[in-house]
Amino acid sequence: MIGHIKNMAEVLKALGDEKRLKIIKIFASNNNETFCVSDVANQLDISQPATSQHIKILKNIGILEENRRGFRVFYKINSDVLAEYRNDIDELFKTTFEKCQYNFSCDKCPYNNKSLSEKSSNAY
Repeated sequence: MIGHIKNMAEVLKALGDEKRLKIIKIFASNNNETFCVSDVANQLDISQPATSQHIKILKNIGILEENRRGFRVFYKINSDVLAEYRNDIDELFKTTFEKCQYNFSCDKCPYNNKSLSEKSSNAY
């Protein structure tokens, strides 16, 4: 099982890209509207292959969901997962400033062994 801290590092790495943050903004600010790769690429003025890679990373951590319609694939935001990540990030910052009672032995720490709802499936 991937530890909570390691999993959060993967999520933060996926979120730590300007284009991916813009993609999240496009989806999140348009309610439950769906977009295909070309829609997002046109809005961001980047290539479709680059957009596909960014969307794949966001899909791998559960923030985007895909829906196939014939030969086209549409994506939408998974608001529940996004909200869970926000809570996890808030908790991460809160616990960062608490004294470690496990002598920095992360394998013993209940926080590190906490499941992150298995949202991430190795984005990288």
